Amino acid sequence: MEMLRADNITFSYAEDTPCVIDGLSTRIEKGEFVAVLGANGCGKSTLAKHFNAILLPQKGTVYVEGMKTSDEDRLLELRQKVGMVFQNPDNQIVATIVEEDVAFALENLGVPPDEMRARIDEAMQLAGIYKYREKAPHKLSGGQKQRVAIAGVIAMSPDCLVLDEATAMLDPIGREKVMRTVRKLNNERKITVVQITHYMDEAAKADRVIVMSAGKIVMEGTPKQIFSQVDKIRSLHLDVPQSAELCHALTDAGIPMPQDIIDPDECAAAIYKMLTGKEAAECQK
Repeated sequence: MEMLRADNITFSYAEDTPCVIDGLSTRIEKGEFVAVLGANGCGKSTLAKHFNAILLPQKGTVYVEGMKTSDEDRLLELRQKVGMVFQNPDNQIVATIVEEDVAFALENLGVPPDEMRARIDEAMQLAGIYKYREKAPHKLSGGQKQRVAIAGVIAMSPDCLVLDEATAMLDPIGREKVMRTVRKLNNERKITVVQITHYMDEAAKADRVIVMSAGKIVMEGTPKQIFSQVDKIRSLHLDVPQSAELCHALTDAGIPMPQDIIDPDECAAAIYKMLTGKEAAECQK
């Protein structure tokens, strides 16, 4: 079932300037985890803002569960279905206590107190920040703040979560904790996830990868299909997961390696087999 669809959309921020989105079409199914990659300025964050009707296309149409984002009468409903989490959590945190921040949007919607209490507690538990519920957000780490922002979105019960470089300002531990939360929401709650990211190791764990350049989609497929094309990815000024890069380098050096490896464990098993002629599982018997 379709969650999001863009039909031949075009957008520019000012007249007589190049299009940031240029005739782009794509669709994202319910429950998918899709990573969107591209060099700076390629239009990926602009595309993310179209999925939540923060921006509207100048040409073409964007649909959320069949609703046009240009339908002003359904704007509130649409934004409850698609929650946005941005790069800097400080820009989304508005209250002085964590649980009050998670409650903020629900209070504005007039959700009954009993239901609001249940949704707030569930959202904080899912995001892994329940134990911080009475703390001041400014005393939390960057990763904890980002999970507070995610909890605020989860409390709205969205069908889709759009992460616009939400891990860019975090250290590796903070990134992993946030992504663990996001993957849990995708796996257990079947929330559709669209992740705009520069981190290839995050994209490697998605169901599907979309690569953008100059406002267009230039590559699309599973992580293995995308990252096996190392030279093409590099030509777009992007990196590949370290495992894929190592296998590519070994092959270039005359040591044939599988070219669809993107996972460290797969890479280690392939190298072990190359060195010993045995499957890695055999050494554990």
